[in-house]
Amino acid sequence: QVQLVESGGGLVQPGGSLRLSCAATKTTFSISAMGWYRQAPGKTRELVAEVTTGGSTNYADSVKGRFTISRDNAKNTMYLQMNSLKPEDTAVYYCAADPYSDLTLRSWGLGTQVTVSS
Repeated sequence: QVQLVESGGGLVQPGGSLRLSCAATKTTFSISAMGWYRQAPGKTRELVAEVTTGGSTNYADSVKGRFTISRDNAKNTMYLQMNSLKPEDTAVYYCAADPYSDLTLRSWGLGTQVTVSS
């Protein structure tokens, strides 16, 4: 399994920005489709953004134009740049890795808390 460690969460005011990082500990990162998910209290976990091994990206409608996902295969790290943050973005953010784009092989990080509040 790929081991994943998220960082970069915190408290930010509405309209502010944060950049999340997801560091992978195995070299399978480069052959893994990667994604960011989030889970707010009382809600189910939802996809925020995903990036394929080839660099193609997909975003939830709620974050399009505000969030940018990227990956650096040389550093085994994925990023999520979050701009124009809203209170409804408050959640625990998790990264996921799918080696060979195989969901049955998925690994999850432990998550990082993002709180958007004045």
